[in-house]
Amino acid sequence: MSTVRILGLFNDFDLASYALREVRDAYLPALNRDDITIKSPIEHPDVEELLGYRPAPIRRYTLIGSLLGGILGFLFLASSQGNFFAQQKGGKPIIPFPPDIVLTYEMLILGGVYITVLGFLISAGLPARMKSELYNTKISEDQIGVLVKSDARTIAEIKKIFEKHLAISITEEVIE
Repeated sequence: MSTVRILGLFNDFDLASYALREVRDAYLPALNRDDITIKSPIEHPDVEELLGYRPAPIRRYTLIGSLLGGILGFLFLASSQGNFFAQQKGGKPIIPFPPDIVLTYEMLILGGVYITVLGFLISAGLPARMKSELYNTKISEDQIGVLVKSDARTIAEIKKIFEKHLAISITEEVIE
């Protein structure tokens, strides 16, 4: 069975939310909670309530990147300083901690930033997602888009729901 994306454009967020609620409440066996997306030019605080909680893995990437950056940064600094243990230090420690803390902090920030950017690209599905995402330029201006991905059997019912709630335009795209 082929997978189809359908995009309904609405003038008002309330109309889009009513359509979204009806699509979500209709018994469509092939429809998953993560297959519904709202596209809007502005932020709507009710979107999370409508779509439900979706995990944001970016924080984990930031934590892992920061920890790895700090640990590896300190290990690199300490190993490079430890290689010179045969040199005369004049009573100074082989691995001086106060200056290493500053450089370790810098590496912690650098690792966190780099891994966060990488995690964002992975979570967003880039660059693979850029190939064929159903989109309309009116969404960038003033309209609300409701994007639903489902199999071909349920698309007719979703289209009827969109038409019932006064969708301005309905566009389909066959994925597979």
